[in-house]
Amino acid sequence: MKILGQTINWHDASLIQQALTHRSVGKLNNERLEFLGDSVLSLVISNHLYLQYQNLTEGELSRLRSQIVKGKTLAEVARHYDLGQMIKLGAGEIKSGGVNKSSVLADAVEAVFGAVLLDQGYEIAKIFVEQVMCPWLEKIDPNIIRKDAKSELQEILQQQGLNTPNYTLLETFEVKNETRFKVTCSVEALRLRVESTGSSIKKAEQSAANKMVELLPKS
Repeated sequence: MKILGQTINWHDASLIQQALTHRSVGKLNNERLEFLGDSVLSLVISNHLYLQYQNLTEGELSRLRSQIVKGKTLAEVARHYDLGQMIKLGAGEIKSGGVNKSSVLADAVEAVFGAVLLDQGYEIAKIFVEQVMCPWLEKIDPNIIRKDAKSELQEILQQQGLNTPNYTLLETFEVKNETRFKVTCSVEALRLRVESTGSSIKKAEQSAANKMVELLPKS
């Protein structure tokens, strides 16, 4: 069977059928596989970037990764490989144009990754993800890394008509004679809150903002 441009010989074909079944269809849907696929995608892309760009800092690698694994990019992946026509939707979701929704498409891509992992094991899943994502990995320009995470987070929230995030210093502590700062970043309207640490308040806030950007609902 060809999926996302790749051919997979499934041991358990029910996994790919589940991966392509939206929650509007019923209880047996792709949400759990999506959870798994999100994790393997992040690991594979992290490993690729780590090996490919050895001069980049942790923060720069994180920012590059977030550009590749975000919902908007995954929706592009789905459209590129015509995945939408393979997704099973409930009647209500079909009427509301679900097959064209970026969130539906992105979730299905992650679910397919999860299904491949369960059916084929990590090594095959790693190759599968890399091959699927190859066009986007090739377009990476490490010299043009997106704006800092705090600015991007603020822009995203403003575009959604939401207030700016709140940053709070939780504590200051010592680790091997180095002062560390723990902060929270919260978006009250979405009831989201993350924590992060850094060697300065500014770095801790940037790290927390980056986590929040990755946590925001896919658009």
